[in-house]
This record gives sequence, structure tokens and C-alpha cells, in this order.
Amino acid sequence: MAKKEHVSETPATALLKARGVVFTEHLYDYVEHGGTAESSRQLGFPEHEVVKTLVMQDQDAKPLIVLMHGDRKVSTKNLARQIGAKSVEPCKPEVANRHSGYLVGGTSPFGTKREMLVYIEESILALPKIAINGGRRGYLVRIAPSVCLELLNAKVVNCALVD
Repeated sequence: MAKKEHVSETPATALLKARGVVFTEHLYDYVEHGGTAESSRQLGFPEHEVVKTLVMQDQDAKPLIVLMHGDRKVSTKNLARQIGAKSVEPCKPEVANRHSGYLVGGTSPFGTKREMLVYIEESILALPKIAINGGRRGYLVRIAPSVCLELLNAKVVNCALVD
């Protein structure tokens, strides 16, 4: 069952509000390693519309964010080729936490501690709405996918792999 209470403001929601972005808040019971399958099950959203915020790094350990459908994986080989990197790999959780200022499982691309390049899977932009982390575990916000282009200056990539 989805929770209904309001969540206190996060850096992500503060940024969205400051920029006049319309969003709805969706709380669920966070489950360790439950991922988008768990949040989509609890909230009743198709997992394809729940977008993961993945903190990765290139061969020089320079961090970047990849926004990917919940039901897809990132082809790091395709991503690296498209962004001109030799290689791309996920950051270790403690490194991702340090770069983003959020805990893994509660990472939002909005209001990160460190500015990072953001890449968005092209097919996400075809969705009418997406659910994306609002900056806390167990907390998603629903927005138009175009917000990612407008606020994050996200670059469009094609690197999705079907699970």
C-alpha cells in the first residue's frame, strides 16, 4: 500500500519548486535492494515509467548520472561509445553517495551535491510522465520527462538493454 503523507522537503523538491515544476509526491515502503520493481509494485506504476538515477564514472573516475527505465539495464559499452569515454562503470555505493549527496536507493538527479553530466535514455522522453526519485528512499516524484532536459541539461543517449 502506498503511503499518503507529505514528505519534508529535499534538495530535489526544493529545486523543482524553485523552478516552478509541477510534480506529485508518491511515498512507498522502501525495501533494501527492492529497486524499481518494488516501488512500481507498491505504487501501481508500470516499471518502464519508473526511472532509475544511476551514478556512474568514466575511466578517469569522473562521475556522471544515467537516467534509465526501471525495467532496463545500461549498456556501459554503448554509453561509453556515445559519450566519447573509454569505459563507464557504476560507482561504488559510498562513492555515489559522496558525489550525489543522497543515499543509494534515494538518489535524485535534481539537487545533487556535485554537478555532474546527466544522460537520459531517449525512449524515456516518449513517456507522458515518469516517476523518479525525489531525494529520499521510499519517495518518488512524478514529472514530465522534458523536465530532465530543461533542468538537468540532460544529453540524450541510446544505451538501454532489456533485462
